[in-house]
Amino acid sequence: MEKCFHIRTKVFIDEQKVPIEEEMDGLDGEAEHYLLFVDGVACGTARVRLLEKVAKIERVAVLKSFRGKDAGVRLMRYIMDDIGKKPDVETLKLGAQIQVVGFYKKLGFHCYGEEFLDAGIRHRWMERDS
Repeated sequence: MEKCFHIRTKVFIDEQKVPIEEEMDGLDGEAEHYLLFVDGVACGTARVRLLEKVAKIERVAVLKSFRGKDAGVRLMRYIMDDIGKKPDVETLKLGAQIQVVGFYKKLGFHCYGEEFLDAGIRHRWMERDS
């Protein structure tokens, strides 16, 4: 968990200026956590909360020096494959920052609903079948 929190702190708090109390929201105990290593370096993380038949993917973060090198794709594909093994889950859902909507579209997600602000950052809800 320490490595997950380190990555989230670097990406969300340091880079994006999300207030720590919004980033550390008290929901980590309800989630499954994923940690991606590349060449022995912990560089990506995400958490997933299971909400009835929906797996809500949250806090997807990749360290800046690993972006654009397929680390995010590898992390998301692993998560999607892992969730796909859970027979109760029908839908994957996430709130995507506007600048990465295209990234998630390439992974089969589609937008729904209106744009919204989370921690002062523009987002869109996205989902796909599991």
